[in-house]
Amino acid sequence: MSKRFGWFLASGLLVALLLAGVVSAFASGSPDGLDATAREGCTFNAEDEITGGKCMVQQEADHQLADSPLADYGIKGLSEGPLSTGLAGVLGVFVTFAIGGGLFWLVRRRPESEAKV
Repeated sequence: MSKRFGWFLASGLLVALLLAGVVSAFASGSPDGLDATAREGCTFNAEDEITGGKCMVQQEADHQLADSPLADYGIKGLSEGPLSTGLAGVLGVFVTFAIGGGLFWLVRRRPESEAKV
């Protein structure tokens, strides 16, 4: 691996960590486009509970990993907030980088001298 490529990977990892750890703290808590569309047709009270109408949200259910340590963009056990979200993002970046790096290492081209073993 060339020195230039190493710097490229390190820079990419740093940018991803900054985005996941810092910028994610400023993400909006408002529903995104899919959530807003799924809520159309229902009325909600101040606690965000459905009080009337008919919409797709009434059919939703928890997924199989809802009780996992990183569910809902945070770390279970930490209070909900920027620290929990940022740490979950940083952990996600490291796990993704490790899996991607491991896959690239497995499928990399090897010199012929190594391949003949």
